[in-house]
Amino acid sequence: MAHYRQVGDVPPKRHTQFRRPDGGLYAEELMGEEGFSSDSSLLYHRGIPSALVDARPWQLPDQSLTSNTPLVPRHLKLHELFPGEEHEATDAVTGRRLVLGNADVRISYAVSSLPSPYYRNATGDECVYVERGAATVETVFGALEVSQGDYVILPRATTHRWLPSGDEPLRTYAIEANSHIGPPKRYLSKYGQFLEHAPYCERDLRGPAEPLLVEGSDVEVYVKHRGDGPGGLTGTIHVLPEHPFDVVGWDGCLYPYAFDVADFEPITGRVHQPPPVHQVFEAANFVICNFVPRKVDYHPLAVPVPYYHSNVDSDEVMFYVDGDYEARKGSGIGKGSISLHPGGHSHGPQPGAVERSLGAEFFDELAVMVDTFRPLGLGEGGTAVDDGKYAWSWSGRGPTA
Repeated sequence: MAHYRQVGDVPPKRHTQFRRPDGGLYAEELMGEEGFSSDSSLLYHRGIPSALVDARPWQLPDQSLTSNTPLVPRHLKLHELFPGEEHEATDAVTGRRLVLGNADVRISYAVSSLPSPYYRNATGDECVYVERGAATVETVFGALEVSQGDYVILPRATTHRWLPSGDEPLRTYAIEANSHIGPPKRYLSKYGQFLEHAPYCERDLRGPAEPLLVEGSDVEVYVKHRGDGPGGLTGTIHVLPEHPFDVVGWDGCLYPYAFDVADFEPITGRVHQPPPVHQVFEAANFVICNFVPRKVDYHPLAVPVPYYHSNVDSDEVMFYVDGDYEARKGSGIGKGSISLHPGGHSHGPQPGAVERSLGAEFFDELAVMVDTFRPLGLGEGGTAVDDGKYAWSWSGRGPTA
């Protein structure tokens, strides 16, 4: 994120002596992307950020994937993953259940009420969408207060934890990249400023406002990293001699931030607009879009719902968060559903949806979409809540009818 911020105390010039009140030096840490060639921030620690006193394995939640064969579209009912009071024994990190994934991205879901452990994803950035509930996200850069409708962008290797707040369980939809996640380049100037045609801008982004200084010793940090486990991932628990939240100040262009989906300004037209107008973030080999409540097509002969389309180069994943999704009426899909429309299969409105949509002036719908450019496999969570019949919803009959 190339929007510069300064939080807390930093010296007037980088890479120069910066001393504590007792005369000792703060430890300067550069956290940067692409080998000193992209965005970075400088953090000033009271202790030594590299210090370890122990390391042991962390058994990650099931990361195995099953291929989508035979190739069919699928309907996954996420709200069935955490029945009853199961959230009372779950946190937003170790409780994630893998729904879909490939070598570029993993999509997981959790319903939680417990604080998560301190956590660092060393494989890529995370984009976590808060479906319901509220939380404080404590990070080495400071804290973020987040709630329903917020995206939370966490750069790779940012030490953080999730603390649910309020009476409602925290429902989180985690999109974990094996790369970096940021605004689409077409929204930005060559220097990184949001352009006038972008559907959101710097004013809409909330970063940490002050340092988060915490005392402590022998602190455990759960690290997800590359390895020889399922999905090429392995977990390690690092034990640090001092608390990782010891940063007195930082500055730069790399930091966690939150963005409320309600601040996304939809781009509309006289006829139906293609999905890229709904894009909110991009990463290597996938994009994230959102469909928000909006005025729809205003040509007198417009067809407001999408036309049938073939995903020649991508798998399309739609998470239906709220409202009434006109194109899917009659399919069984509702709030908390995911649809997977794989590359190689033509899809579009359910039977009757086109006629019902004619004359509509406004769509009250909220959905988060991920388009991937490599095929997705099903995680154990996705397999567990597949309705098994969505593929036949356009024809009205299945293979045994």
